[in-house]
Amino acid sequence: MYNSKINYNLIKRALDASELRKKVISNNIANINTKGYKKSYVTFEETLNKSIYELELKSTNEKHMQYGTNYGEINVKKDKTSSMRLDGNNVDIDVEATNEAANTLMYNALISQANNRLSTTKYIINGR
Repeated sequence: MYNSKINYNLIKRALDASELRKKVISNNIANINTKGYKKSYVTFEETLNKSIYELELKSTNEKHMQYGTNYGEINVKKDKTSSMRLDGNNVDIDVEATNEAANTLMYNALISQANNRLSTTKYIINGR
């Protein structure tokens, strides 16, 4: 049961990251013609990997992990790299469209995982 709570919370956290990523991508696309605009991006998977790695180093037994552990921070960062455009804007519509499609696929996969976990729990509770 404990492991199930961790998995479900991780799925919820990933859905939150995906929702924020959609907003950030939309904002980037909306500002494609704004002079000097620097695109933003969401970091979640990187911080999740880092937090899992740090947890493994700090724990000697998986039972030592606490419920409610931080499952990676969701951050929005600016990409301050230079631009090929003269106006200083570094938004590339092709990259943003690709990121949006990948994010949609990830969101749909996460929803399927959440639904499967809820269906399994319902099945177990009902006993059929």
